[in-house]
Amino acid sequence: MEKLLTLLEEKKFKDLRGYLSTLHAPDIAEAMQEVNNKESLLIFRLLPKDLAVEVFSHMEPSYQAEFSELIKENELRELVNELNFDDKIDYLEEIPANLVKKILQNTPENERRLINQFLNYPEYSAGSIMTIEFVDLKKHMTVRDAINRIRKIGVDKETIYTCYVINNERTLEGIISLKELILSSEDSKIESIMNRDYISVETHTNQEDVADKFLKYDLLAMPVVDSENRLVGIITFDDVMDVMEEETTKDFHIMAGMQISEEGYMDSSVAGLFKKRFPWLAVLMISATFTSAIMEHYEAMIASMAILSANIPMLMGTSGNAGSQASTLMVRSIAVGDVEFRDLFKILWKEFRVSFLIGISLAVLNFIRMYLIGSYNFLLSLVVSLTLVATITLAKLIGSTLPMFAKKIGLDPAIMANPMISTILDALVLITYFTISAYFFNL
Repeated sequence: MEKLLTLLEEKKFKDLRGYLSTLHAPDIAEAMQEVNNKESLLIFRLLPKDLAVEVFSHMEPSYQAEFSELIKENELRELVNELNFDDKIDYLEEIPANLVKKILQNTPENERRLINQFLNYPEYSAGSIMTIEFVDLKKHMTVRDAINRIRKIGVDKETIYTCYVINNERTLEGIISLKELILSSEDSKIESIMNRDYISVETHTNQEDVADKFLKYDLLAMPVVDSENRLVGIITFDDVMDVMEEETTKDFHIMAGMQISEEGYMDSSVAGLFKKRFPWLAVLMISATFTSAIMEHYEAMIASMAILSANIPMLMGTSGNAGSQASTLMVRSIAVGDVEFRDLFKILWKEFRVSFLIGISLAVLNFIRMYLIGSYNFLLSLVVSLTLVATITLAKLIGSTLPMFAKKIGLDPAIMANPMISTILDALVLITYFTISAYFFNL
């Protein structure tokens, strides 16, 4: 970045052009977003055409839309036409409809119809992230014919490492890897060596389920079919990596008690961050009134034995942390397909044993801290320690099961992570603590 800025400042454009050709497209795209609009446009126009297209495809979606306003309309149209089909769809989804119309006005009718079809697929579906740039073969071809076809059309395809065997109705009949083609006899028929046991998804399959299949079966690409098993596109691993990042970011936002944002932190305005954070905090604040109501209910007990209130923060914090541990682990396990709702009772039994061991261990430590080191009376130390056992057991059980129920009713399991769990547990901790205290102290 430092060298690039120096060449810009010194107006050494010839040297800058040469230096840019040594950089990777993602690095150039990142650098363009760090400089002002005038310098960004200058850098872009110094790039060779092929590299410029690749750089544009690596820009952040929000910056692509911003950059589109810097270049001429015919220049933008030419640039978009050179993009890979899936990158073109991703870009067109981000810009205003009037600009889409201008860009596509000279596009051939069949391509425009195809683009509109892709734009109408549900957001976050397999159809919305697939590409049509794949190599298709026929089963009657020989290996020699197939390799010649790959040489002829492969240069413009997203990947050539997996090819797809279809019939005249475009029904998917099998797949074959480039490795299998290279290692087979040139006179072998595709039909005799293709793999009929393939993994595919339908156009409306959720992108998160697509990512799970990629991980489970170690795929580089996956065919996308319609309801009649006709091949309509493929999804490649680089697109799935973007999905994984997107889903992880979404889960982080939800688990932190924020609305989902597609903008980077530095690109977000103060007003935008306020809108994303305020609603959840307001909901959690209002829900915390249950805690206040419980405290008011036991006000007489607290007044008669004020020392009880000193242990409330520790009990709330410990149970909240225990619940967050369980819920975070469960959200992750659900995301990677490690657990299903049918495993609920197994999970409950396992978490009960884990939580009981943790609760007993922490209770012993707490009893030593209060009675032997802190000089609290025996009964109070016992009450607080017993409360720890009860609340940690509750926290682990609730933290591990609520995400499962959220998934079952169609909600994102991450919504049941901290701080939602902590808010629920705060009320339960107070009820448990005061109930045990009332029993032992006859209050």
